[in-house]
Amino acid sequence: MATIVAGTVLAAANGAEAATTYGHPSISYSGAGKPPTSDKPQSKLWWNDGSWWADMWTTGSGWHIYRLDRSSETWVDTGVLIDSRTNTLADTLWDGSHLYIASHVVTVSNEVTPLPSIPEQYAYLYRYSYSGGHYTLDSGFPSVIAKNSSESMTIAQDTTGAIWATWTQVAGDAVTGFTNTVYVNNSAPGGTIWAAPFIIPVANPNPAPDDISAIVAYGEKKIGVMWSDQRTGSVWWATRTDGTAPTATSSWKVQAATKGTGLADDHLNLKSLQADSAGRVFAAVKTNLDVASTDPTLDQLVLLVFKPGTGSFSKSTISLTGDCTSRPQIVLDPENNLVHAFQTGPSSTVSGCAYDGVAGSIYEKTASMDNPVFGAGRGTPIMEDPASPNINDVTTSKQPVTSKTGLVVMASDDVAKRYWFADRPLGVAPVPTAPGAFVPVTPSRLLDTRNTAPAGAFSSVSFQAAGVAGIPLKVSAIVFNLTVTQPQSYGHIIAYASGTTRPTTSNENFVPGQTVPNSVTVPVGADGKVTLVNNSNGTTHLIADVAGYYIVGTP
Repeated sequence: MATIVAGTVLAAANGAEAATTYGHPSISYSGAGKPPTSDKPQSKLWWNDGSWWADMWTTGSGWHIYRLDRSSETWVDTGVLIDSRTNTLADTLWDGSHLYIASHVVTVSNEVTPLPSIPEQYAYLYRYSYSGGHYTLDSGFPSVIAKNSSESMTIAQDTTGAIWATWTQVAGDAVTGFTNTVYVNNSAPGGTIWAAPFIIPVANPNPAPDDISAIVAYGEKKIGVMWSDQRTGSVWWATRTDGTAPTATSSWKVQAATKGTGLADDHLNLKSLQADSAGRVFAAVKTNLDVASTDPTLDQLVLLVFKPGTGSFSKSTISLTGDCTSRPQIVLDPENNLVHAFQTGPSSTVSGCAYDGVAGSIYEKTASMDNPVFGAGRGTPIMEDPASPNINDVTTSKQPVTSKTGLVVMASDDVAKRYWFADRPLGVAPVPTAPGAFVPVTPSRLLDTRNTAPAGAFSSVSFQAAGVAGIPLKVSAIVFNLTVTQPQSYGHIIAYASGTTRPTTSNENFVPGQTVPNSVTVPVGADGKVTLVNNSNGTTHLIADVAGYYIVGTP
């Protein structure tokens, strides 16, 4: 089918709606060594002083601090250089007074082609003070966290002010074999001086070369480290209490968050609420169940919730193997008691997929924090580009979101080498942003002549469409339900843009005494109005209930 909008034909393949753009394209990241949002456990965004900020790549310079200008939906470079090394990625943490950024050299390993971590490739902690809209690197920074490259590195802050970091480190070669080990390190309060990195003191710190770890602070004086272990089908969870000896085995308690054949993959994302009286930890993880089975009803992405009161995990399905999704991230929304889950999936115009993890679009699903039951399917697209269906690797903030902060998430298109992001108020569904796109609105009545006087014979009635009921002042057309009721004679209604030449084709035909509804798409005049002509010998009442509008421009 085709939809005619203000003289433009929008072709829709196979009867589906035309492709739509969601989210906002941003700056190029040409020259970056890796897709800048590709580290699964890391966070690149934070909220401070009424603005969203990000660690972003600046071509020709390195990693800079950026601020989101919401009035223009653009990321603005503050000029503050973090790290000029192209082969690094970073995790960010804002604690209310300082910004901490852990930047590490990246070596990505996997089971097929294991790669050892590279020595003398330093991971640094940068600490910034903030005042008057400016970040300043503190004296004595960066400090050294570790001296080897790693696939991932994340940080958390305990109640003493110490910064903790975790990563996995691969050693060995093709002859002797490869060993992957979960490492942890901790600093003095404020991140100034670091101890020597140590292997997490548990019985099973050696997962597959492809596996990674992540860290989170939670509850009352607790630090938790989670890591995937694909060889045993486990996701492990080790916890300690602030103030205990960091390297002592007695300080750490380890348990399986989930365990079973195919239940682990190297996709982890951890979030907690410091204000949560229950001290819960939320973890989005991916399974490997799609590898050994073609069953589309198996768990692919899972939410694990740790409850310190019981010492156990609950499990909820985010998406199934048939949804073909990957790289989950979560954001906590305590005001609405929601978990927002984000994931990569094929573009919304695509049915099926070649494999899970294929780039395309970023989707969002939500569930109650107390009873996290997610709806079926991939969710709602929040970042999608019909011209380049290659968006992947969503990243979020460690912080919870509120009605004040709104919701901002970021991703990468590694074909176009461009950032994408989504920005919207909480409680408001994502809407298209591309020229020519259709935007639904909450149904609203724009005209009801029963409240005034019927449309006279062979006369017209105009009503305001632009600038009311959630419709912008500049739109190309609106979609509304046109109802004719109580007509006194035979006739038809013609709808068209106010101030333009009246067309000859009708939008709705009627007979005396009939009530007839019909959905119509009509251009909007320069004055923001739509005109309805009653082409009949008798009077009739007209009702117009708007359903949405088309953004100005050609898709």
